[in-house]
Amino acid sequence: MKILLVEDDKTIASGLEYSLQQEHFATVLCHDVASAKRVLADNIDQIDLCLLDLSLPDGSGYELCKMVKGRRDIPVIFLTAVDDEVNVVMGLDMGADDYITKPFRVRELLSRIKTVLRRYQKSPQTKAIVDIGNVRIHTLEGKVHKSGVEIPLTALEYRLLLIFGNHMGQVLTRNQLLEQIWDVAGDFVNDNTLTVYIKRLREKLEDDPQQPTLIKTVRGLGYKVGD
Repeated sequence: MKILLVEDDKTIASGLEYSLQQEHFATVLCHDVASAKRVLADNIDQIDLCLLDLSLPDGSGYELCKMVKGRRDIPVIFLTAVDDEVNVVMGLDMGADDYITKPFRVRELLSRIKTVLRRYQKSPQTKAIVDIGNVRIHTLEGKVHKSGVEIPLTALEYRLLLIFGNHMGQVLTRNQLLEQIWDVAGDFVNDNTLTVYIKRLREKLEDDPQQPTLIKTVRGLGYKVGD
């Protein structure tokens, strides 16, 4: 994923670029409208999302948003120090997908970026039945059975299990799991809470929770379900 970041404050821009790259986003950094327009004119097909400061030395993020939306349907998030309803409405009317007011926490921005990107991604059709060993998830009914017996799960336990079921055979890091649970719950779920949820799932679904065979720990990496 490549993000175009347009921010004239070089200190803020450098910090944001570092944080985005730490999350494995590729970045293209511009400090003004003119350079951003050149990037968009030559490489817009390679850009997946735009982070645009509203107030720039030679114009505004509005004209960049108009240029982007006129050429490709990719997400745009505005960064601004102006917490003004008129600016919010103007930006959203222009097609912006989100708007965040400075100062903001980097983690909040990253969460919004990932949420917006998911809305744009073509999601594969959800399977009606997902099997994990002798555990069956009925996604249309939101129910889980083990060896034919229904197992009651809380909403977050079910969501966590479904995340595993949709990523069979993949190693999922704790950060990946936290981000997806946090978005759904609408609340911050910390690392210790995740440990508790995984422990509860194992107690409810594993034949021997002390020797898990369904939700396996991959030491130093995260968790994996399936081969």
